[in-house]
Amino acid sequence: MARKSLFAREEKRKRLSEKYKEQREQLKKEGKWDELQLLPRNSAPIRQRNRCIDTGRSRAYFRKFGISRLVFREKALRGELPGVKKASW
Repeated sequence: MARKSLFAREEKRKRLSEKYKEQREQLKKEGKWDELQLLPRNSAPIRQRNRCIDTGRSRAYFRKFGISRLVFREKALRGELPGVKKASW
C-alpha cells in the first residue's frame, strides 16, 4: 500500500485546480500573465499525476485499469483482471 500522503497531495491538487479553473481561464484570455504567475503553483491542472490505486506509483500507469504495470502483471497472471490473458503466438 502506498503512503497516504501521496494520495492526499494529489487530492489537494485536484481541489485547487477546480477552485482556480475559471480564474485561470479568465487571466489567460485577457493575457494577464503576471497575475497568472501569482496563483498557487499546484492550481495548474498539469501538476496532477495519475497514480496506481494499489501502490501509489506514478510512472508506468495504465489508465484503462488504474494501476501500474507491475500490479497489472501480477493481477493478470493471477486472473484477477477480466478480459486479460497472457499472449502467446
